[in-house]
Amino acid sequence: MTQAISSPQPLKASVASRARQYFALTKPRVVQLIVFCAVIGMLLAVPGLPDWRLLIPASVGIWLVAAAAAAFNCLVEKRIDIRMARTAWRPTAKGELTEGQALAFSVLLCALGSALLGVFVNALTMWLTFATFVGYAVIYTVVLKPATPQNIVIGGASGAMPPVLGWAAMRGEVGPEALLLCLIIFLWTPPHFWALALYRVEDYKRSGLPMLPVTHGSEFTRLQMLLYTLVLFAATLLPYLFGMSGVIYLVAAVALGAVFTAYAWWLWRDYSDALARRTFRYSIVYLSLLFAALLLDHYLWPLL
Repeated sequence: MTQAISSPQPLKASVASRARQYFALTKPRVVQLIVFCAVIGMLLAVPGLPDWRLLIPASVGIWLVAAAAAAFNCLVEKRIDIRMARTAWRPTAKGELTEGQALAFSVLLCALGSALLGVFVNALTMWLTFATFVGYAVIYTVVLKPATPQNIVIGGASGAMPPVLGWAAMRGEVGPEALLLCLIIFLWTPPHFWALALYRVEDYKRSGLPMLPVTHGSEFTRLQMLLYTLVLFAATLLPYLFGMSGVIYLVAAVALGAVFTAYAWWLWRDYSDALARRTFRYSIVYLSLLFAALLLDHYLWPLL
């Protein structure tokens, strides 16, 4: 009798543990930033507040497809993840989820997200989001990442798409303003990711992936980071120069860009793992605050 009463507890624990494993496959923190950038694109695409009947299904649909791409990435890179301390905890690497389970989960999320976008948003957003899935999960993960040290530069195009997806969801088209936002993320991606690769270089050596610090060394990578950061700084001024934003955004872009450039300069001149780690963390804060400034400017500048 006691055994019959207590048996549901292990079952609940097992279900909760499996749910956490599947959730971990979606790389929640990465997908959170993706959806944030997509929502910024939605909010900037229209004056005033966007139609929530488009915003909600678009946000959920993009989240589902981005999560599907993350799960597929975990599946494809299972053997690489096993050899890297940064990724050895992933459920596929630990053997907690089989390759079949990860694949089925990825396909299910992608199908649900695509259906949601196609039915409740528009066909353009659905196909652009699916193309982003293919770009990241297949072209970047399967083809580029193991083949060239420029993988993160070329593959960054798919990671830069979220604002374009959000813009298309609201307007049913891709405007030049959305492409400016895409350009900013595209230029941000290399210095952001190379900062991580610098202090995780031993991990990448064990993995066999031709990341830039492995193939060309730390000094060359740090110089490339500095150059990309300078070009990024210039690109972040374009929304103001083209009349997409006002002085609020301009001040934020200059201040945030100056700090990012300073980090890249210090890293180039006097490297340490601790500084590379701080640069990586700041790069995430930088992009979030930059896009938040765009949003604040969008709503406040017309009132000033």
